[in-house]
Amino acid sequence: MARAIWKGAISFGLVHIPVALVSATTSNSVDFDWLDKRSMDPVGYKRINKVTGKEVTKENIVKGVLHEKDRYVVLSEEEIRSAHPKSTQTIDIFAFVDSQQIPLQNIDTPYFLTPDKRGEKVYALLRETLVDTQKVALANVVLHTREHLAAVMPLESALVMVILRWPADVRELDALELTEAVTDARLTKSERDMAKRLVKDMSADWQPDQYHDTFQEKIMQLVQTKAGEGKIEDVETDPGEEERKSADVIDLTDLLRRSLAGKSSASKTRKSAAKAKVADKQSPKPKRPAVRKKTGKAS
Repeated sequence: MARAIWKGAISFGLVHIPVALVSATTSNSVDFDWLDKRSMDPVGYKRINKVTGKEVTKENIVKGVLHEKDRYVVLSEEEIRSAHPKSTQTIDIFAFVDSQQIPLQNIDTPYFLTPDKRGEKVYALLRETLVDTQKVALANVVLHTREHLAAVMPLESALVMVILRWPADVRELDALELTEAVTDARLTKSERDMAKRLVKDMSADWQPDQYHDTFQEKIMQLVQTKAGEGKIEDVETDPGEEERKSADVIDLTDLLRRSLAGKSSASKTRKSAAKAKVADKQSPKPKRPAVRKKTGKAS
């Protein structure tokens, strides 16, 4: 079974349905890594100051929102965190609507909803109710600190949740500026009949097994062919990075071992942390202006 990426409950009225969220999609696209053709070393990304051209370290980067041309409002990480919605682990249903009322352009990412053993019957009840009434449930849900608008709907024997784009993020058709030649087209009966006949001749059933990403298939065939011919380049990773990763594992293992050793070690750790926290509070912090000039966008 696919791994659950979120666990919570569907809530509407007094009904509470324990569920887990499973991604309904997977990515099979080719992953191209950048390599230096002279040495076959991996090529990474750097944060570059767009004015000086010099690399900027992570600790010297702040986040700003463009307020007006060349002027930014800088927000601290704490201020950004305070704006995040509170996670309730609940898919909070607030309305039931006809599925035809949801515009296609608002549909974003689908997820499967799987029931907890304790909620299988009420899960089935919601599914059958949506089928009988031909409705979908509109809900609010918080995933990864972000609030989303979602639609819960039946799919055969299961329930699916589709993340919807906020209406403010979807452009109206007026943006196309369609002329009367399109909106009020004068089509003859002969033209309509021929078009319908063509549609009828080309009508078929939905057969997903027949639809393939030919680019993906051709690239992977090429990779297999070149690998079979021995055309494989050895790529060395940064040894310093491996050492850092190894050190992290050792530190974590040592931390766990000391945590299990007894109260004395834990007590020492707490006292050290408390002293550090007091020292941090006593040290003055530099003030940051609300608005500052900045030329690059935060990644």
